[in-house]
Amino acid sequence: MGNAICLCNGTVMTGFASMEQCAVLIEDGQVADVFSKKRFEQKHFSPSTRIIDVNGACIAPGFIDTHIHGFGGYGTDDASTEAVIEMSELLTKCGVTSFNPTLYPSEPEEMLRAVKNVAAAMGRENGARIMGLHLEGPFLSPDKLGVQRPETLRPVDIDYMEKLWEAAGGHVVNMTVAPEIKHMRELALFCIKKGIILQAGHTDAKYDNMVEGMQAGILHSTHLFNAMSRMDHRNPNAVGAILIHPEMSCEIIADGFHVHPDLFKLLLRDKPIDKIVLITDGLKPTEQAEGPFFANGEEVVFHDGLFHRAIDDVIAGSGLTMIRGVENLVTFGFSLEDAVRTASSNPANVMRYKNKGSIIPGSDADIVVFDRDFKVLAVTVGGELKYENF
Repeated sequence: MGNAICLCNGTVMTGFASMEQCAVLIEDGQVADVFSKKRFEQKHFSPSTRIIDVNGACIAPGFIDTHIHGFGGYGTDDASTEAVIEMSELLTKCGVTSFNPTLYPSEPEEMLRAVKNVAAAMGRENGARIMGLHLEGPFLSPDKLGVQRPETLRPVDIDYMEKLWEAAGGHVVNMTVAPEIKHMRELALFCIKKGIILQAGHTDAKYDNMVEGMQAGILHSTHLFNAMSRMDHRNPNAVGAILIHPEMSCEIIADGFHVHPDLFKLLLRDKPIDKIVLITDGLKPTEQAEGPFFANGEEVVFHDGLFHRAIDDVIAGSGLTMIRGVENLVTFGFSLEDAVRTASSNPANVMRYKNKGSIIPGSDADIVVFDRDFKVLAVTVGGELKYENF
């Protein structure tokens, strides 16, 4: 795994608490120890250990983006193994150490090909680790399309779901579905057996549909408030169900445009902090230097903080990065510790990723170092220094 690294003189955010003037020792791809300044000064390191003084910066668990379509001009909509590998390398500069490349629904054979090609990137990453695929469809509501194309949606089809699973080599981690669709319970049971995390999204569900979905194991939700039935005083619908039931976890896009900043105060009040998961829902042209910009096969333009479909100005998605999302959450009223949790330990727990999302002895050495201005200074993935900007 290479030589050991010691990140010292920083505020360590373990995923549970913060400790100032501490150090983290990385050996053999894992966190070997976390210790105080005094212990650091007393410790004898091997000559091969690289000591990095982070000068008071934050040392946090690496960010895990469980809903991202693309970055830097590369995306899952390319249906290309090489494009996802490029995403992996570029994402580290934004503090991302793990991600779930997220696929739009497409025509059946086209989607199977895309799933196979994206899954083939696993194990070939140069940067952030690919944990598995997030399928955003095809079993969604035609009434809450967002930017999805109506011709790509399908009724629940277990045989086709089996084909998607096989095309991914068993590497589907999470899947967005509309709980109200007929035969959703059969799909939920299939996914539970496969260990797939189901999340309610692109849904026109009534409150009863959501409760039935929770009973079937749909306990996570996709970009809360966006592309789902809004809360009403006579029927809480999807938004209300997610806010009412503490067992439901939720994604949130913290760009300040998809969701009004003041709604994050409501979220902090009504949801347990460990149930809030920061995502970017980032599109292929996010951080792309020059246009033209394309996402999901259509030209998009960036204005008012969002990508819009060029043909009709419909919101196509976000240009958010994870480090900017953490910064925004702090601006919206989250403590820094809680903002980091939503980007690291929370997605790790919701997705059941063992040894990720924390900085404690034995955890994977997936770490981001950033300063008080939210500038990413360093990123390690599996103990290897993948990005450095001191």
